[in-house]
Amino acid sequence: QVQLVESGGGLVQAGGSLRLSCAASGSISSIVAMGWYRQAPGKQRELVAIMHNSGSTNYADSVKGRFTISRDNAKNTVYLQMNSLKREDTAVYYCNAPLRWTPNNAWGQGTQVTVSS
Repeated sequence: QVQLVESGGGLVQAGGSLRLSCAASGSISSIVAMGWYRQAPGKQRELVAIMHNSGSTNYADSVKGRFTISRDNAKNTVYLQMNSLKREDTAVYYCNAPLRWTPNNAWGQGTQVTVSS
């Protein structure tokens, strides 16, 4: 079992920056990737960015060039550096970790990011 705890959300003006953190605990060896999803009101949850254990990354087109995902394996933590934030980035951001040996992913509780104009 893996537990994920996010931090770093908040209110920021458009054009500003925030950094989200997600610390994993539990069966760390079962994690195959760590990433971030977001869900805005009335919309489906969508992938923002993910980093695989190999180091390869994938980003949503809408955040490419503005967001950067990174991992500190010594701390079992994944980060999402968000720059040049836009109002449309407003959402609840969820940490996610696909796991070995199960179709279920681990999810964090979510952290609110609100971008004001």
